[in-house]
Amino acid sequence: MSATPDYAKKVSQPKDCKLIVEKDVKIPLRDGGVLYGDIFRPDCGNEKVPVIMNIGPYQKDKVWIPPHDLEEAPNEYMNWETLNPLWWCPRGYGLLRVDTRGSGKSPGKSEPSTMQEAVDAYDCIEWVAKQPWSSGKVGTCGISYHAAFQWKVAGLNPPSLKAIMPWEGRADQYRDQAYHGGIFAMGFLAAWHNAQTAHHLLGRPRQYNPDAFQNDLLWNYMRNDLDSEYWRAKSAKWDKITVPMYSVGNWGGYAMHLRGNTEGYMNAASKHKKLRIHSGSHFHPFHSEEGRMDQLRWFDHWLKDNDTGILNEPPVKLQIRTGGNLKGYPYRFENEWPLARTQWTKFYLKIDREPLPDPDGVEGELVKTPLAKTASASYPATSGHGHNPAGGMTFETPVLAEDTEITGPIVLNIWVSSSSEDCDIYATIRNIGPDGKDVIEAGQRGEPQPGVTKGWLRASHRKLDPEKSLPYRPYHAHDERQWLTPNEIVECRVEIWPTSMVFKKGHKIRLDVGPRDGVGTAHFSHYSADYNIGATNTVYSGGDRETYLLLPVIPAK
Repeated sequence: MSATPDYAKKVSQPKDCKLIVEKDVKIPLRDGGVLYGDIFRPDCGNEKVPVIMNIGPYQKDKVWIPPHDLEEAPNEYMNWETLNPLWWCPRGYGLLRVDTRGSGKSPGKSEPSTMQEAVDAYDCIEWVAKQPWSSGKVGTCGISYHAAFQWKVAGLNPPSLKAIMPWEGRADQYRDQAYHGGIFAMGFLAAWHNAQTAHHLLGRPRQYNPDAFQNDLLWNYMRNDLDSEYWRAKSAKWDKITVPMYSVGNWGGYAMHLRGNTEGYMNAASKHKKLRIHSGSHFHPFHSEEGRMDQLRWFDHWLKDNDTGILNEPPVKLQIRTGGNLKGYPYRFENEWPLARTQWTKFYLKIDREPLPDPDGVEGELVKTPLAKTASASYPATSGHGHNPAGGMTFETPVLAEDTEITGPIVLNIWVSSSSEDCDIYATIRNIGPDGKDVIEAGQRGEPQPGVTKGWLRASHRKLDPEKSLPYRPYHAHDERQWLTPNEIVECRVEIWPTSMVFKKGHKIRLDVGPRDGVGTAHFSHYSADYNIGATNTVYSGGDRETYLLLPVIPAK
């Protein structure tokens, strides 16, 4: 997109308007409570403007200092994971930022990521729509937490909510964030919870809200370790979401947000919906000129009745990664997700040897021919080696004879047993270059990230929901534990989160299968339960134990 595209001339152009800033506006709620918000809006005479709102626990008053290479300049109104008023208000938009209950300036009981928060967001939307300067049309936009709330409030269908744009937003609080395949994703959650508590109790908010962010989030998350109404009330209800929706994901978000964006696109009841998946950090694409143009075209269409041509384009816009470009990749439009021309290809796990403590050890191959005889190999649930620091086993394709595009969801169908009552399966897809090293991508925090995507499953959670499972995306019920008896062999279908990668000629596709976190985990680590201690896990492949990786191979056009 080097030349100025035609649609750039059709979107709202900036006007030289005075910026009106209203701080700590009191917003009444239906139960008699109040929240506090900040309003940013243009003073353009008597012209009424639409509003884009967000609600979150990150303190509306906390100025975000962006990295030096962000495409939007720092200013006193920048706030973490939200829109920049100095760009949006001159283009004829009002912005509303709200502190959730028990955070920032807002009083009340802190209840992060709950239905109460969605009800509060509904009340904020309807309140701001009735302000005398408002056109009555409201949209929602923001990253991460400021995306996740959108799924829930959209399911309540506030009359004034006309469009949403959840940018990298988890949607199923159990499957996307808290329990990956039934394994507690404690690393990020514990760090996030402790950081937010510290920001409130050891930072400036303590001066005016000394009881802020008081909740038993981690205890409750661990207490409710199976799926239940506790989690459904915190999650999207796809059949209730009918508002126009632009779901925006990140290929690097394979441990929290990406699944929500693809599930949202596939399952929401909205008549008008789009999907975009990019790469890079959380914040660089959001604040890029290209990203802002997508945002502006979307909201100009739904909040201003301005035909920006965005609905004339194919509904799916994907960055197709070709490996190692930390600045991003070109986009390609598609008509559906997953892609209709996908060649679903099974790569069978051929076991060549038992795992050895060899830093260059590869235990097996990924082959396209089914294996006649069953083979097996065992590994301890608590130790690793060089190629796969998670332990377990590593499988590779032969050196690729041509570029091979993998774009879509992935499944690992695997037969396992354990000497214990359970078995944790961690699957990591890696892009191995001719030098034998991982090809590095940009992580969600802008950090160097090895690994392409991941999947997880605790074997006792292997039960599937037959109504929601798809051949390329298993859906686990997580409503009971089917414990293993020692050395009982069971079949598990591991959901590996969607990805896009062109594995170049001369590279290898590598699969790590292990009992714990390995390459590319970063801050999204998991809690290993005590039944892993001293246990031995075994993988079986071949004969009537079909163990394979189902990959979405996209043929070259």
